[in-house]
Amino acid sequence: MGDREVTGSTVPDAETRALLTSLEGQRRHVLGILEGLDDSVLRRPVLPSGWSCLGLVQHLALDVERFWFRAVATGDKDVIRDLDDIDDAWQVGPDVAAAGVIDRYRRETELANAVITATSMDAPLAWWPHHLFGEPHLHSLREVVLHVITETAAHAGHLDAARELIDGRRWLVLT
Repeated sequence: MGDREVTGSTVPDAETRALLTSLEGQRRHVLGILEGLDDSVLRRPVLPSGWSCLGLVQHLALDVERFWFRAVATGDKDVIRDLDDIDDAWQVGPDVAAAGVIDRYRRETELANAVITATSMDAPLAWWPHHLFGEPHLHSLREVVLHVITETAAHAGHLDAARELIDGRRWLVLT
């Protein structure tokens, strides 16, 4: 599996559009449930496990969007090299601005969308860290997109619970 160049975005087919629509909905949920929270609240652990809302967004940016699309799907050597520099994406340093983490998530989703729209859903993985995870459990871009939709949705649910504990706000409220 080598470096795969991603060319400019193309007009996606119906399957790609449907998958992107689902993924974009989950991404909007992640960002939307955090609207109105200030820096100190975004950094505060809410659940006993100790993660913060900001740490979860950084995890989504680095360990999900960047890892799966720019490293695994395209084999981007610069991204793969940088993966060694991230010890724990769930931990956001005090010198890292909350807006910077959220902007990084948005940038990574845009870069991921470019990969998704420029690559066949049947494309095999371009790279896999066998030394960390053994044999891959996903084998095509389609499987990666479905995995990322699932992971993003699960984390959006985690953020829902955290936000409700913080101030009672819920993402979807039936009236």
